[in-house]
Amino acid sequence: MEHKKIYNAMELKTKHGNLIIEGPISSEDIARFDFHQDLVAFRPPAQQHKAIVGIAKLPEGRILIARDNMTIVGYVTYLYPDPLERWSKGQMTNLIELGAIEVIPKYRGAGVGKSLLRVSMMDDAMEDYITITTEYYWHWDLKGTGLNVWEYRKIMEKMMNAGGLEYFATDDPEISSHPANCLMAKIGSRIDTESIQRFDQLRFMNRFMY
Repeated sequence: MEHKKIYNAMELKTKHGNLIIEGPISSEDIARFDFHQDLVAFRPPAQQHKAIVGIAKLPEGRILIARDNMTIVGYVTYLYPDPLERWSKGQMTNLIELGAIEVIPKYRGAGVGKSLLRVSMMDDAMEDYITITTEYYWHWDLKGTGLNVWEYRKIMEKMMNAGGLEYFATDDPEISSHPANCLMAKIGSRIDTESIQRFDQLRFMNRFMY
């Protein structure tokens, strides 16, 4: 499958100043930008900066960023699912995962996450993919936000809805282990019936066991 990537951008006005929301961004551009020290949700900042540079080098990898001048203050990643996850078992070249989305605390509540997703979906090539995201409550910053799991889940759903992702049922054990966890997905307009059926089979791999 050819992975087309068309750059899009928008300016987002916030009470702390204007941000540029843009992407997909090349690995070279990501490397030359500074990476904010408050981007700590997944790894120490320097390691995560290096990780997203690596994702941008992948044929299917997409990184979109929110930046304040030359400093990345938020980002979203898209790439093939981890080989250890069930979502890779179908070996679907047209299924990609929204792997991570993060915004520094200073800009939370300013619509940065929603804007990253909206700009992501401005690229018509996204209509050739089934885009999924797996949301696990243990990744959420409940302590930093003061929200409970259901309040945070509602915010995450609204943010994903901005990119056209909707709730999908699944029997995946990790997702099913807590009612706040969920699978969300967007099925591109050019996805064929066979791919939808294969995706359904991945969602419910355990149904024949009952």
